[in-house]
Amino acid sequence: MCAPTTKLGLLICSDLFFTSKVTGTAQALGLRMEAVDDIASAVTRLSNGEFSYVILDLASQNASVPELLTAIPSSVSVPVIAFGSHVNVEQLESARAAGAEVMPRSQFSATLPDLLRRLNELV
Repeated sequence: MCAPTTKLGLLICSDLFFTSKVTGTAQALGLRMEAVDDIASAVTRLSNGEFSYVILDLASQNASVPELLTAIPSSVSVPVIAFGSHVNVEQLESARAAGAEVMPRSQFSATLPDLLRRLNELV
């Protein structure tokens, strides 16, 4: 019997300290996570179909969920989790309207281990 394979997540974040926090948490949980710092790199990486989910820091180089979802090839279907500043309501609402699961950065940080576990359990 083979052990289940962990999903591969893609983090889009240009903040090196926060990237380390997310990827370090994933690693500590035995989960796989790769990181890029911009939408163009993410789209290139996503086109190969190996990623199971995307986590997007809305503060990253003017990253936007609509831009990301428009640029991803139609053959790729992955859940997108977006997080950002709670005071940037318009950006959070835009991400939600584009189809992402959205949360403020504080909630994302507080629930990160559970969120990563949940994403790894998705089909």
